[in-house]
Amino acid sequence: MTEHTHVTTKNESWFWDGATASWPICFGYIPIGLALGVLATQAAIPFWAVAMMSILVFAGSAQFICVAMLAAGASTWSIIFTTFVVNLRHFLMSSAVAVHLNGIRRLFLSAFAYGITDESFAVNMTHFRTGNWDHKRAITVNQLANTTWIISTVCGAVLGQFIPRGAFGTDYALTAMFLALLLFQLHNIVYVLTGIAALGISVAWYLLIPGDSYIIGGSITAATFGYFFKQYREKHT
Repeated sequence: MTEHTHVTTKNESWFWDGATASWPICFGYIPIGLALGVLATQAAIPFWAVAMMSILVFAGSAQFICVAMLAAGASTWSIIFTTFVVNLRHFLMSSAVAVHLNGIRRLFLSAFAYGITDESFAVNMTHFRTGNWDHKRAITVNQLANTTWIISTVCGAVLGQFIPRGAFGTDYALTAMFLALLLFQLHNIVYVLTGIAALGISVAWYLLIPGDSYIIGGSITAATFGYFFKQYREKHT
């Protein structure tokens, strides 16, 4: 009886730890998901298509871009290519988090990779760095955020016709959430300078080069700068 209670408590611990870490993401996804549902409704996308998009894609920025391009009458291949480029950053995030998932089964890794977003990546990496965090807690963060996103977008698609565009600050919610998550990553001067470099490079890239390549270009260039600056500091301290 004591052993069973111990095991149950231990299993509940990783779930509740993951749930506790994911609730800021989940609360942030609700207004954004509703906003996406509103936009999808305005683009004449049925709720079941919004649900399938959230289940199969699960990438807020790509879904917003997809809805906007569908509303503008863009071609299928242009939508696929644009969303692919926007989501290329997932290669970087998956590579970074893979360091903490050595020895995990491939099936689990597939389920984990499916649930990685900018927000869950930031939260999990923050906890992995501080220790006392494992793959079960991390995937709980991913999948609770995923579930919240699917429900929110479907509710937005069904009820969004009654919510005016931009009401309740939903148009600023995504930006505010990214800014808050960025603050959690600024542990030392390396991260601060890398963030400043990403900002400067992305803005310059956006102004000088047409298209959305500034997202990928700014991320890769700033990450490379941050890596070499970190190596430099470690050698000279």
